[in-house]
Amino acid sequence: MDRPHVPDWLSALVDDLAAEVCGVVAPNLGQAAAKGLAGRAEGGDTTFSIDVLAEDCVSAFLEERGEPVALYSEDQGLLAIGAARAEFVLVVDPIDGTRPAAAGFEAACVSVAAAVLTGDDLASASPRMGDVVYGVVQEIKEGGVFRAGRGLGVEALDSEGRARPLAPSVSEDLSRLFWALGFRGRPARELTAVLGDLIDLSSVDGGVFDLGSATYCMTRILTGQLDCFIDPGPRMIEVAPWVEERFRQVGKGAVLNNAPYDVAASALILEEAGCPVTDTTGRSLHERPLLGAGMEYQMAVVASANDPLHRLVLEELDRGLKAFSCGGPSGGRPGTRGRART
Repeated sequence: MDRPHVPDWLSALVDDLAAEVCGVVAPNLGQAAAKGLAGRAEGGDTTFSIDVLAEDCVSAFLEERGEPVALYSEDQGLLAIGAARAEFVLVVDPIDGTRPAAAGFEAACVSVAAAVLTGDDLASASPRMGDVVYGVVQEIKEGGVFRAGRGLGVEALDSEGRARPLAPSVSEDLSRLFWALGFRGRPARELTAVLGDLIDLSSVDGGVFDLGSATYCMTRILTGQLDCFIDPGPRMIEVAPWVEERFRQVGKGAVLNNAPYDVAASALILEEAGCPVTDTTGRSLHERPLLGAGMEYQMAVVASANDPLHRLVLEELDRGLKAFSCGGPSGGRPGTRGRART
């Protein structure tokens, strides 16, 4: 397969956009005004005041640059930028980790992925996750950056622009797993029914975290701070359709799981570093639609530091999901499946 071409103007545009949004958002981290409610995004999630600030920055920056790109963002959906036919679409999550950003925590990033557009016009374009050719994750508070081009490898820099070593874990021991889970908008009782044994197994010699940002968690796998990120939400609905009602109860009418814009850049970055990123069945995310936010676009995500660990995590998830699917609305209690294997 030919290596995808990443034009210099495109990588510069993505890099500059991520840095611009970071510069606008960073001074507002943890401010009381950042927590103001400003409506609902296209996918149904709450839009905070700090989101509006970031989204406005994205639109203004791209309009000023005038490059032949389209924009897909969490709050605005798909937009054409300028008069020229778009060659690429930028999939932007201006703040992945809005709640940590509003609280002033570190777990908030700007995520920008660039994908090739094909088709006669923007309306007919249907890019997939595998069409992403360049991605950047910019830490808002800490200032580091991760970037990758498909087939070109990964570059990681600290806040001073110095090379940051990549150090994914080589551990294959689930009892010593340091991992994070997707929690926002997911029903806690049911999520724990699926992940409870893994939580129990790793809670003493390892650790489980809810950091509020899939992008931040996934890039911590590259730094060696985490071994795995797990979000089984959409798969839970597939194996136990009754749980959709519980997701909607928690999500105030919407089903809230990871949409493509949440993970498009970080998935490419991890893959270029040699770390597996799949759904809970082990299938690649490459064929998943890239542009969309509703329930039909959402995807379960498992990202791990190495292949042997990934296989063990998938096996544990399979056991948890099977038990959950048999439990029914009043079943699926955690701790009922026996001790997980390490």
